[in-house]
Amino acid sequence: MNQKVIPAISNFADFKKFISLPLTYGILMNFQLAQLPDLIKIMKDNKKKIFIHSELIKGLSADEYGAIFLIQTLEVDGIISSKPKVIEICKKRGVTGVFRFFLKDSISLKQSLEITEKLSPDYLEILPALSIDMLSEIKKHTNANIWMGGLIKDKDQIFKCLKSGAVAVTTSNPEFWDI
Repeated sequence: MNQKVIPAISNFADFKKFISLPLTYGILMNFQLAQLPDLIKIMKDNKKKIFIHSELIKGLSADEYGAIFLIQTLEVDGIISSKPKVIEICKKRGVTGVFRFFLKDSISLKQSLEITEKLSPDYLEILPALSIDMLSEIKKHTNANIWMGGLIKDKDQIFKCLKSGAVAVTTSNPEFWDI
């Protein structure tokens, strides 16, 4: 993946903007389950790659059964989840799994790294992006590519994340999508 900013899309105005941009990857979240088939069709028709944040889709069970539905029925390209079972399903089904975790304190870091070592996900999404100082420690425990996201307030933060070793930054702010 060579896209440095990955839009996190949660409304129709932002969806239209994303479709119009020369970007490949986008994350759908905060939509209703019933809306996904039409949105995914539009994305595929426009040669976009679809990631779904499975815990932020209204009406979708955020467990492994919801993941199977996304993979088999909607044919998504990837799933973002903080649930290890969902990432395991992605690996078994040949779909990109992004293990998402929040760095709240040293205990959450330790627990997340233990899970990461067992899971060996394709990607990690680490929140908040302000925790870039922890990237070197995290990289000692995984070969996964790292995305940073959350609480990004300006383009300088995006560049700092990328310079610190993240391969991409996720953001819901359309002003930052064209970097």
